[in-house]
Amino acid sequence: MTEVISYAYAVARDAGGSLAEALAGLPGVADAPVHLVRAGERGDVVVAVSPVPEQDFHEAALRANLEDLEWLESVARAHHRVIEALAARTTVLPLRLATVYLDDERVRRMLEARQEAFAGRLAELAAHTEWGVKIYVEAPAPTDRPVSAPPAEADTGLSPGRAYLSHRKAQRHAREDAYRDAEEVARRVEAAARGHAVDRVQHRMQQGELARGPGENVVNDAYLVPLGQAESFRADVSRAAEGLSGVRVEVTGPWAPYSFATPPETEPVRGAAP
Repeated sequence: MTEVISYAYAVARDAGGSLAEALAGLPGVADAPVHLVRAGERGDVVVAVSPVPEQDFHEAALRANLEDLEWLESVARAHHRVIEALAARTTVLPLRLATVYLDDERVRRMLEARQEAFAGRLAELAAHTEWGVKIYVEAPAPTDRPVSAPPAEADTGLSPGRAYLSHRKAQRHAREDAYRDAEEVARRVEAAARGHAVDRVQHRMQQGELARGPGENVVNDAYLVPLGQAESFRADVSRAAEGLSGVRVEVTGPWAPYSFATPPETEPVRGAAP
């Protein structure tokens, strides 16, 4: 029989006692059922958890699995699915991906120790959502490939070598202009967001597999926005790139406040103190 441990998704407030209904039948990581752990019988701050195979989440296995993009995507989708189900009913503090404990009792102890802090943060985040803002530069990339002079250059008597240098110079200037425009767009975004958002987190720019869509990601920020300001925030920030070519602003949301929760440290699967 495969040993299981407890996978924790999020801390949430269950004042009305409706979260169990929201989670009923919802598959979590490894298609396991999700349930709630409380610090006491009447506690309204809860942790959503589910059992997962210990063999997939002990330290060595987890390091290897995090390099497996198919496995990582499956876990991330399940993690997000549970958090979104909770966020549709209440305020949540999302926990880091692959936050695991030896068992539900360890989860309960963690909740008992941090319950007051969790309750305070849940109160602060109530009626707020997270919005993501990414800025992309879509300037042409430099190339070392030889180019032939276009007809206009040929008419002026440019040699192929001079035509190539002229092309590279124009290309370089286009990229410099695009990056200057991106700086201006970033200033516009900050100014627009300042009138709506109450907090901001600057994330590392996305590259490689995480960078979806054309262009180079040069800004990757998250904003905490009151519900009543959400549409105005989205509209004002989306207009930041108007009139400037080669720069794209992507606004995503609303999300649960992933960037604004303070998760507990993950308890080691093995070697944890009783």
